[in-house]
Amino acid sequence: MRNDIFPHRPPSMKLYSNLLAAKNEGEKRLAVLIDPDKLRLRRLEQTLDLAVECGVYYFFIGGSLVVNNQLDAVLSGIRERCSIPLVLFPGNSFQLSYRADALLFLSLISGRNPELLIGQHVISAPFLKMSPLEIISTGYMLIDGGVQTAVQYMSNTYPIPADKNDIAVCTALAGELLGLKMIYLDAGSGAKKPVPESMIEAVRGAISVPLIVGGGIRTPEKAAASLRAEPTCWWWATPSSKTPA
Repeated sequence: MRNDIFPHRPPSMKLYSNLLAAKNEGEKRLAVLIDPDKLRLRRLEQTLDLAVECGVYYFFIGGSLVVNNQLDAVLSGIRERCSIPLVLFPGNSFQLSYRADALLFLSLISGRNPELLIGQHVISAPFLKMSPLEIISTGYMLIDGGVQTAVQYMSNTYPIPADKNDIAVCTALAGELLGLKMIYLDAGSGAKKPVPESMIEAVRGAISVPLIVGGGIRTPEKAAASLRAEPTCWWWATPSSKTPA
């Protein structure tokens, strides 16, 4: 993967503006998911070297639990070694830090758990309002990846069946009409199967906001299939984040 395929963003450009520009220009952005619970700090330098070499555009930082108090340490460790933007991908309202650049303000619109639709957001809103983070409201949609993942268990919700493109499209449209700035299709870290190419294409064609896709992308072939469907951004988990939950 060459750096000219995924050039780094201009420092002055906000992350969301960059994603909008990428969508409008038909470009793609590669992100790497780092779960602080699963990443060993001694492997961080190797991970960062590979990310820079491969032209990674963003780091998504977060997980379903984050129980080992390593969030700030991971963010600081990355910041000291490279300039790739740090985007919080929080599993709950406790996974917050000023050391990141931006935060995906996730609303789990594929489920019916009120805590993850609005409840946790109310708790974290005062902190985020005062923070220097760029806040990006994002409609998070869990898609069946062939195995129960940590996010499915922890959220106490059912994923959208992988063969129900119509449900995915309608859910994504509802999120956009509610004012969410991005839609995020996720099979979950540890998924056996990624989000189907046909579903990505259907959702992308129905919405006008940037589309993020991830989960279950374990091989170059699966990555290529996801890219053919032309999402705005797709993520690949670090090796230590691929263990089925």
